[in-house]
Amino acid sequence: MYHSVGDCSDDPYRVTVTPARLERQLRWLRGRGLRGVSVGELLAARARGAGRGLVGLTFDDGYADFVTDAVALLARWECTATLFVLPGRLGGENTWDPLGPRKPLLTADSVREAHRAGVEIGSHGLTHVDLTDADDAVLHAEVSDSRALLTELTGAPVQGFCYPYGTVDRRVTEAVREAGYDYACAIDPGELSGPHALPRVHVGQNDNALRLFLKYRLHRLRRRPVAGL
Repeated sequence: MYHSVGDCSDDPYRVTVTPARLERQLRWLRGRGLRGVSVGELLAARARGAGRGLVGLTFDDGYADFVTDAVALLARWECTATLFVLPGRLGGENTWDPLGPRKPLLTADSVREAHRAGVEIGSHGLTHVDLTDADDAVLHAEVSDSRALLTELTGAPVQGFCYPYGTVDRRVTEAVREAGYDYACAIDPGELSGPHALPRVHVGQNDNALRLFLKYRLHRLRRRPVAGL
């Protein structure tokens, strides 16, 4: 689970890695015989029994620096990823982070550019709200309307959803399932399991080779296999 790729000198939420750090992390993956792919590709490969050696890479929030600083690095290391976008905030900023710093978000054109580069586009909702606190009307708009907008924007079906803030409960997972998503990513979904409650490991600027190895091993130990995959 990544977010922004750029200057991390002011990063109170630890959502940024520098391009140099991202490249070292991708090099570490490839050096271990692993390849980063989109979550959609990973799940399809696992369904065929061919998921060995693949690692799902995700980038949340749809920061503009994904196109300027991450796409070329992913291509250099023969990796792909899933980019979770907020179609209700295209061209805006991350105003949901009260401590800042303000970061520009992707425009409609840059989302299309990422899609043309082979990046899977998924939904992060419309505006980045905690869906567990949303009423039914807001939940439906955030989940269903965002999918429709991104499908229209890219001309491709949107398979994946990502829960803002990682917060999720059974009501929200059911809304995502009913909206037609094939899978959804959380952070630590607790007792929830299955393709609409996928756990992820946060990757940050301080994650060198040793920390990545430990996170990889500890994640496998503490998370039971996801039912249905």
